[in-house]
Amino acid sequence: MPDTKPAANRAVMELCEALISLKSVESMKAFLDDLLTPAEARAVSERWGVVLRLDRGIPYRKIYEETGVSTATVTRVARCLSAGSGGYRLALKRKGKKR
Repeated sequence: MPDTKPAANRAVMELCEALISLKSVESMKAFLDDLLTPAEARAVSERWGVVLRLDRGIPYRKIYEETGVSTATVTRVARCLSAGSGGYRLALKRKGKKR
């Protein structure tokens, strides 16, 4: 299937390049503070918190009880974790190497 939104895909790639150019937690946080609204930042960090809990084997219902994140979001994150593009798994692997 031909790509119908090359400009949008190019913008995503440029964003990815900007993100990987940042070399510290502090510079990444500053970038995200400028890029995201407080609600967007909260939603993204909640999803990452779900990833961390799922990786530890915490059940969906317990994640919902601990975080208040909807079970639909927990299910979606779990689906991406197991059958997504592999980004969550790669981030978990790299995060684990820094411990």
